[in-house]
Amino acid sequence: MADSNITKRALASALKELMTEEPFSKISVAGICERCGINRKSFYYHFKDKYDLVNWIFDSEFLLIVRDNSAKTSWELFDALCHYLYDNRKFYKPALQIEGQNSFSDHFREMLRVSLRSSLGLLGEYEDFQLNFYSDALVCTIERWLTSKKCDAPDEFLKKIASCANGFRKVSSS
Repeated sequence: MADSNITKRALASALKELMTEEPFSKISVAGICERCGINRKSFYYHFKDKYDLVNWIFDSEFLLIVRDNSAKTSWELFDALCHYLYDNRKFYKPALQIEGQNSFSDHFREMLRVSLRSSLGLLGEYEDFQLNFYSDALVCTIERWLTSKKCDAPDEFLKKIASCANGFRKVSSS
């Protein structure tokens, strides 16, 4: 592994640990660097800010999910994503609640828009509306799922999502 990736992974690990101990708003770049013994200059060489690090963690780990599921359907990829988020909910629960510029939820929403565009094959004058509708609905639903006191297992959550999708099909066909 290149030195750059070793440094990024060390920073990511430090941030994940800190997010189990305190709110994201109280975590500083200095605290992240102190946790893993890396100087601030190295942090800023790799990331713009702590928000950028959160987004990089998702991107780099999600890329592994995509790579492992490259020959599968969009639904199977979504299934793998939900299992990943559930398994890492101690990190993603607070990450999804970060507000403001460069927030993870905005980053996640944009990733979903790109994925939905290719998997749903939306075309026509309402494509942007549909992409916003589906990505907003998924981000809000996933956030509610992961932050609820009784967080369903991923398979139960996916059944509920599928029932909603089936409901939309019934409404649109009538």
